[in-house]
Amino acid sequence: MGILAKSVIINNSYEELGEQERECLWYAVYTKSRHEKVAEINLRVRGVRTFLPLREVVSQWKDRKKLISVPLFPSYLFVNIRKEDIYKVIYTRGVLKVVGCNGTPVPIPKEQIESVRVLVESKLKYDPYPYFDKGREVIIKSGPLQGVVGRIVDKKSKHKVVLSIDLIKRSVCVEIDVLDIEPI
Repeated sequence: MGILAKSVIINNSYEELGEQERECLWYAVYTKSRHEKVAEINLRVRGVRTFLPLREVVSQWKDRKKLISVPLFPSYLFVNIRKEDIYKVIYTRGVLKVVGCNGTPVPIPKEQIESVRVLVESKLKYDPYPYFDKGREVIIKSGPLQGVVGRIVDKKSKHKVVLSIDLIKRSVCVEIDVLDIEPI
């Protein structure tokens, strides 16, 4: 399976954020099965800033192979909004709920979203990984993922760093040179 990186961040670039956007928090949105892209488009139309991490995979059909974009975290996308604007998200076609606890939306730390965004934009090879919250926490000190924090996994002679979104219990891993990391 060939994997390339692709992501969607809509509306404002990080450099152009004004005072109002700085008050915004990241939330995970749970969508109908296979409706992530539809929900993302509908949210954009409503003026909501979104992040839908995608990855490209080779899909085998009877007569050919085709490169398609699929969500890195199936049935999830992320929105950056103020808490009082949550209604814009909840009543959007394709959205089932905003992830939270006891019906109250819970924000995701921006560092976790930023780590995934940097990974997706880095063009490095990465794969979804079972949720992982064990292992030694490390920071990547050089390369395209410089500054990203994750957990180290040793697999035979290879070292992998796992980035997790704790609220949705999903992870992604990338192979990394052991010289590019240092323990926290």
